Amino acid sequence: MRKFLVILDDSRECLNAMRFAAMRAAKTGGGVQVLSIIAPDEFNHWIGVGNIMREEARERITVHFEVYAKWMRDRQGVDPELVIREGDAMPEILAHINENPDVGVLVLGAGSEKNGPGPIISHLMRASSTLAVPMTIVPGEMSKDRLEEIT
Repeated sequence: MRKFLVILDDSRECLNAMRFAAMRAAKTGGGVQVLSIIAPDEFNHWIGVGNIMREEARERITVHFEVYAKWMRDRQGVDPELVIREGDAMPEILAHINENPDVGVLVLGAGSEKNGPGPIISHLMRASSTLAVPMTIVPGEMSKDRLEEIT
């Protein structure tokens, strides 16, 4: 089954990426995989403190994911999968795509701020010729109604 991969973060535009991925998966018989990455610099403390902070980050991610997952299950009939990786965002995203042949499309939400669409999109655009899957960029300001129309 082809899966739509979405990156879970704290950005506003993440919501539209999640919506788009779930709607497309529901209409095409695909799945949704949600990837969240814990940056290594969050744990540059003593080992015990770092382990506690790592576990707290995983719990925070899981709670955040469950909000989206409930909507996907209830509204779209899609049961998403959560994947948590630790490391720098770009290498982890690329490694995950390369290690998972069932990922068929990377879905990203574009920020609407003046400084550009966001660091992940900017980096992936430069590396797009070597990306193993197509990338869909969903405008962060796009309305829910418009998303429904185009999916």
